[in-house]
Amino acid sequence: MPEATLIDSFTEIEDPRHPRNTLYPIEEILLLAICGAISGADDFVSIAEFGEAKLGWLRGLLPFEHGVPSHDTLTRVFGQIEPSEFERCFRAWTRRIEKKTDGQVVAVDGKTLRGSRNRALEEGPLHLVEAWATGQELMLGQKRSEDGAGEIATIPRLLEVLTLEGCIVTTDAMGCQTDVAEAITEAGADYVLRLKDNQKGLRTDAERLFKARLDIGVEPDHTDVDGGHGRVETRRCWAIDVAGKGLVDEARWPGLQSVALVETERFVAEPQSEAGRAEGETETERRYLISSLEADAEKILEASRQHWQIENGLHWVLDVAFEEDHSQVRTQNAAENLALLRRLVVSTVKQDDRVDAGTKNKRKRAGWDDEYREYLLQKL
Repeated sequence: MPEATLIDSFTEIEDPRHPRNTLYPIEEILLLAICGAISGADDFVSIAEFGEAKLGWLRGLLPFEHGVPSHDTLTRVFGQIEPSEFERCFRAWTRRIEKKTDGQVVAVDGKTLRGSRNRALEEGPLHLVEAWATGQELMLGQKRSEDGAGEIATIPRLLEVLTLEGCIVTTDAMGCQTDVAEAITEAGADYVLRLKDNQKGLRTDAERLFKARLDIGVEPDHTDVDGGHGRVETRRCWAIDVAGKGLVDEARWPGLQSVALVETERFVAEPQSEAGRAEGETETERRYLISSLEADAEKILEASRQHWQIENGLHWVLDVAFEEDHSQVRTQNAAENLALLRRLVVSTVKQDDRVDAGTKNKRKRAGWDDEYREYLLQKL
């Protein structure tokens, strides 16, 4: 059988167990977990069940001399594996398959695993900060918010371990911080950061600039429209070059070149009236952005739009296809490592264009079809 490149990326994970307690080699445990997760298993119980059902197939890859480990063994081992080791191997795999292009948008956002709260030990739920390459639909890395350190402190720690040169990094308003902007520019990347009241002075400056433009009727620098199924969304963007002009408080913001206003107008149609007129509701939202890009409204608007793909392409999929928020895994590092395993699977199946289906149905197919599962392991 050809080399399974996906599995090979994880062969350097150090076995945390004492040599006397290794009835099941670490490579067998990792292979079982990855194959089970790809095939629709969402927790250690179902991963062990997958192993029992597919033991003959697994033995075509590794010996599995003692059969497959129980779910208790899987939970214990994943609870002992150092998450930074698992994450390092994950990044090695993403670097191998990433199709990096200049201007690639990398969205950074956080997600809380609500089911991981341990009330008995008075421990809050696991919160992860993740970087998602929106064009390729590939997760580049994740970091845990440590011991009460919020998302703000975690974002720079994540950025410093990623290769971001030539990319455009986006965040929501929480990530609009000077140290985040500094970490992005030091990585050779650009930023588009949403501006809200957490940066009140800069927000006030931006509002003043655009109010002056809107008051005299300045047309948007770029407009796009899309929709369907009774919904029409119009997006208008104005961008202003502020570098070195004293228009805003730019001294604290490395590389700041432009500020932008994005106005989104959504029309949702209701059933037509008897007179045949289209009726419905219109909602309008305005967002302010700062960027190290030049005042290119089209480019800034597109980066802002792509940011939300981390919600739709990753977080929504994790909750719907994996039921992540319902996961009750809480043991030591097991919740964090299992979360990374889920993200590995999302990234893997999204790279596949052989089966025309969503993540959930691709995983079902991998569970039913040994050949398709092998294809995913070998191709990526």
